[in-house]
Amino acid sequence: MSLTTIGVIGSVVLLVLLFCGLQMGIDFILVGLAGLTAVIGFDAAGSLLGETLYNAVASPAFCVLPLFLLMGSFASRGGFARLAYESVHTILARIPGALAIATTFGCAVFGSICGSTIATATIFGHLAFPQMKRYGYNKRFALGSIACSGGFAAMIPPSGMFILFAIFTDQSVGKLFLAGILPGFLSACVFTVYMLIMAKFGKMAPIHPDEYKVTFTDRVKASFKLWPILTLSFVVMGGIYTGIFTSNEAASVGAIGTLIFGLANGELRKKGEINKSLRETARSTAMLFIIIIASMYFSRFLAITRIPTELAQFLVSWDVSPNLVFFAVIVVWMILGMLIAQAAVFAMTLPIIFPVLVELGFDPIWICVIAMKLNEIAGVSPPVGINSFALAGATNERVTDVFAGTWPFIACDMVVVLILCFFPQIATMLPNSML
Repeated sequence: MSLTTIGVIGSVVLLVLLFCGLQMGIDFILVGLAGLTAVIGFDAAGSLLGETLYNAVASPAFCVLPLFLLMGSFASRGGFARLAYESVHTILARIPGALAIATTFGCAVFGSICGSTIATATIFGHLAFPQMKRYGYNKRFALGSIACSGGFAAMIPPSGMFILFAIFTDQSVGKLFLAGILPGFLSACVFTVYMLIMAKFGKMAPIHPDEYKVTFTDRVKASFKLWPILTLSFVVMGGIYTGIFTSNEAASVGAIGTLIFGLANGELRKKGEINKSLRETARSTAMLFIIIIASMYFSRFLAITRIPTELAQFLVSWDVSPNLVFFAVIVVWMILGMLIAQAAVFAMTLPIIFPVLVELGFDPIWICVIAMKLNEIAGVSPPVGINSFALAGATNERVTDVFAGTWPFIACDMVVVLILCFFPQIATMLPNSML
């Protein structure tokens, strides 16, 4: 049996195990161990697993992951989401669909210090949905806006998924973070245009009488209340952009700054909140490191079977437009994202697909940004959209209503994908100018 055949069989078995619901880290290790045993023997396969485990844990570059997770956990428990939502709502009062737009930009602002889409969708579900119900918003419109806006935390740095992408693709974490800023706020702007249209002409988001009580002074005060979040975002991302901080240093500064501001506003001074943040970070870090180690091990199996190399050579020699190849990749990512957890999709496919796309001439940073937009879409799409399930649980609403409300916003996300395809400079401008 040829090496390529063994690699194909291993990939198919991995897909079957993922569809069966087995934990993804176990899937990658089992398939990688079995495949490498068939190729190089059990002793060598076991030795390679130990080496992969050590390299993943011992690398200083991976410190950025738990530090940014800690920053996001402090932000989630430190009252930053409420501050962002209430301030933006006050600023936008009397604009049609103000609550929905406040949710969109509140998620974008909060996402700049919290890299978790699930946390963002859940917190804003608790904050925004009761208000939207009280103001008479269409339920599905409200749920869809919260679920899809929560996905901005994946694109706008610091993003946990971008850190995984950096590990899977060997790209700079700092460059990926900078690449997500403009596409993230572009998504918020496209959502806002849709919300304005539906509020004004679709009558889905009426203006509440309370909004007419907001004065210019209230708006100014609300703007100044955002200074802790904006300061942290500016220091962390500005430090990376100018070269003052490495990614690890920026993560450390962000975690300490979020802790200080959280203590200052009183939320983190509540009994047990800091301990809960530390435990939450430890659990998330352990889970993600298992995925990283397992996916790196599976990637070594694929490298030995030469599947990525053979596929790249085949597609480069194939007389087909590179754009057609990339379109096929987008379709595959969307379909898999609807059926399998996003981290598993990219852990499985990036080691194979990424070298092929780079060989075809696509910018590696831009590829990761497009993949991240598809990750946002997968996070709310049925049947496995985890953000939609998280929001349904937070609001005690049916998940079918959440899914129904997400489709118009998924269409908005596809518009953003098209814009990024025609204007890749939106994603590459900041990282290319990074000092």
